[in-house]
Amino acid sequence: MNCRVVVEAAVPVYDVETADEAVRIAISKTGEMLNPDLNYVEINMSGRHCPHCGEELDPAFIAADESLVALELEMTVFNVERDEHAARIARKEIGQRLENIPLEIVEIEAIEDEADDTDEDGSDESEPVEEASTVVSETAGDTDTDPVAEDDRDDDVLPEFEELIDE
Repeated sequence: MNCRVVVEAAVPVYDVETADEAVRIAISKTGEMLNPDLNYVEINMSGRHCPHCGEELDPAFIAADESLVALELEMTVFNVERDEHAARIARKEIGQRLENIPLEIVEIEAIEDEADDTDEDGSDESEPVEEASTVVSETAGDTDTDPVAEDDRDDDVLPEFEELIDE
């Protein structure tokens, strides 16, 4: 199973005057910490809401020219057993690069992958499987090869085969 995991990060930014400036700096700072190892992580502004009135707030909280910016980091985790496994992997991978930045899992969504159409042996159910006997009979019917030359090639490839059997 593949999962899309969204992690919220609280990124501190210093010496800022406006919320827009804080958000731009936080996205840039986070991108520098994640790249090049995790260049597949999407960085977005997080939406914040007032807990009392439900009003939407800026993603940055500014006090004394310092800001705490809420960002959403989104990544896809492949081949996981369940949602909790995907969440642990995402937290570990992102958390290793973003030191001293608190992270919280916001959303985990299972992704439909193209491998769902295949059965356990990896073959596609919609396409017929060609049997090995058909392939062997087609190659055995080639008349362009010289049987004498083919025997000589077999002798060159395994010249010691009979000696190994005798031992």
